[in-house]
Amino acid sequence: MLNELFILTKVKEGDIKAFEEIFRRYYSPLCWYAAGITGEMEAAEEIVEELFYVFWKDREHLQIFQSVKSYLYKAVRNEALQYCQHKEVKERYREYVLASDATAQQASDPHRQLEYEELQGLIRHTLDKLPGRRLRIFEMHRMEGKKYTEIASLLSLSVKTVEAEMTKALRTLRNEIDNYILTR
Repeated sequence: MLNELFILTKVKEGDIKAFEEIFRRYYSPLCWYAAGITGEMEAAEEIVEELFYVFWKDREHLQIFQSVKSYLYKAVRNEALQYCQHKEVKERYREYVLASDATAQQASDPHRQLEYEELQGLIRHTLDKLPGRRLRIFEMHRMEGKKYTEIASLLSLSVKTVEAEMTKALRTLRNEIDNYILTR
């Protein structure tokens, strides 16, 4: 614990060697830990890499009251759980869209066809109202199939910003669709 405290002090002072020591010591175990939660090694690596990026970037303001190991594992656990929740929301949305498409294709009923077209129009209208950057991020992820890290790199943003913008876009869409359904 004392050694970790010394290393943490060095990291806060900007000592890259001390940071590299923490990185080498914990990167692999944290990736395996995150992969155990997410079920995806690629997502786990992204989570851990983002954690270390933020750890280094915000090193001067770190407030670690337990061991560095505990701090890192808790942070990875929280991010991995958040990733899983986000993945679940995406899956539900995908299922909803697929079900809507299937219903629309099967619908020979003009009333159902009209509802489908109204909903598609509502989605297009809602997307058009999104701020430019949020719409671009949404399109890159949903229409072009790009990953958050790729979008962040292309737009010179942090992965967290991309995640936040996607969350806001999906929340806006969900609210509009819920309002549409409630008024029907």
